[in-house]
Amino acid sequence: MSDIEKIKELRQNTGAGFKDCSAAIKESKGNLEKAAEILRVKGISKASKKMSREAKEGVIALSKHENMVSVIEVNCETDFVAKNEDFIKFVKELSDINLKCKSDVGLLKKTNMQNGKPVDENLIAIIAKIGEKITLGRSKTFISEKNLNFSYLHRVVKDNLSKLAVIVSLNTNQNNDKIKLFGKQLAMHVAASNPIALNSEDINDDIIKKEQELITEELKSSGKPDEIVKKISLGKINKFKEDNSLLNQPWVMEPKKKVKDIIKEMDIKDLKIENFFRLKIGE
Repeated sequence: MSDIEKIKELRQNTGAGFKDCSAAIKESKGNLEKAAEILRVKGISKASKKMSREAKEGVIALSKHENMVSVIEVNCETDFVAKNEDFIKFVKELSDINLKCKSDVGLLKKTNMQNGKPVDENLIAIIAKIGEKITLGRSKTFISEKNLNFSYLHRVVKDNLSKLAVIVSLNTNQNNDKIKLFGKQLAMHVAASNPIALNSEDINDDIIKKEQELITEELKSSGKPDEIVKKISLGKINKFKEDNSLLNQPWVMEPKKKVKDIIKEMDIKDLKIENFFRLKIGE
């Protein structure tokens, strides 16, 4: 086999560029297995140098199967790479693996992809090939035997990849067109309104504490008596809780009503929102 043929085969097997493959063939004295190992080591080195950079672009991938639905965030440095065919192919396969692994990141990284190599190795290889920092971000999987899962993708890049994804889970014994429409609209509402929790009392104490600090700082220079400041502060905190709890938010499709009012009007026994998850790139 000539060096050119070896370079061709090495490129096909590793996805590395012509120059890198040519150099590896020379360094390995024509040994393809050794050349592939050289490229892998160089790839790790290249990837390592890039990991100090920021990666705030990318895509959210969504996958479904029967009673399961999952989302995973994969970040890169530029929107240009987020639309790259190699990147998209990698993320789409990764999304299917994430569903099978139920968003267990440790298991995900060790799982073999279609080329027989684990996700970890493929991640290093694609960083070296594309030339940008690429990281696995947040992920979530909903699994339910009784609940109905719905999803919504906003700013779709391609197929099941987008810049913002929402999954919601409804607890109900019914599965009709009325429920399906509500589930779809609820996912769209979560995408637009970005609630923190289902109910006001479910909002994390640390979030409330931080908001309280911001309000206190804002009111410090108002010159108002302490009693008035306390009342204003309490009112602002209560409004913050209401604005950020899903059930108390104005329904996006009919803002004069709240989400909880819409559920009540549907008059479906035992219908309740079990869970929701919103994921947006760079947020």
